[in-house]
Amino acid sequence: MQEIPESWYTSWFNSPYYHILYKDRDYSEAAVFMDNLTEALALPKTAHILDLACGRGRHSIYLAGLGYQVTGADLSPKNIEAAKLHERPGLRFVIHDMCLPFQQKFDAIFNLFTSFGYFEGANDNLRAIRAIKQSLAPGGVGVIDFLNVNYVAQHLVSSEQKIIESITFDIQREMDAKFITKTITFKDGEKSYQFDERVAAMDLNQFKAYFELAGVKLLQTYGNYQLDAFDPNSSERLIMIFK
Repeated sequence: MQEIPESWYTSWFNSPYYHILYKDRDYSEAAVFMDNLTEALALPKTAHILDLACGRGRHSIYLAGLGYQVTGADLSPKNIEAAKLHERPGLRFVIHDMCLPFQQKFDAIFNLFTSFGYFEGANDNLRAIRAIKQSLAPGGVGVIDFLNVNYVAQHLVSSEQKIIESITFDIQREMDAKFITKTITFKDGEKSYQFDERVAAMDLNQFKAYFELAGVKLLQTYGNYQLDAFDPNSSERLIMIFK
């Protein structure tokens, strides 16, 4: 088993409160995205897909249900422990650091739901893209589903409160030239907690610079889960297809 470095994301993603806060994520939207994406990529059912930073495996499970061979990989041992409950022939889950390449090769590697840009050092963004490239089989494609920083800047909600399972989550958001930061504070019983989420505020041009350094070719960009064309100002997502 790989040694897991301690960071904000290992502690937060391993916390049960992460899954409480995000329990109402739209699974139907995820299913539509996977249907659209696999169709656009014309992936044959024989394809082996790596779901990189898979969380508890919602995308992996759905992709396996479509008939693909799927490996889900995540840094969080607790996420993988939960995901492994769904393992079956053609669907497996492993603990893995996305900055490191796999020995095995994949026909497609999906990095979904803004599971990128969390790293402490900017060089790790490049390492992760290089690792994806090195883990692709000949003719394979990579997909990074990221937020559109211009859209986030225009629609940033600086403060909100959510009550879920009798826990009141106070959420503060800030954005600067380098990072989008979310600070989450709450109490459970008599104990107070604070967790931070931080993602790099990278736009398409910054990704293109990383791609060039990694020897990656950008093939296509989309702006939402219906795979409409990407618009740098109005698109909610930045979905990049590359090889």
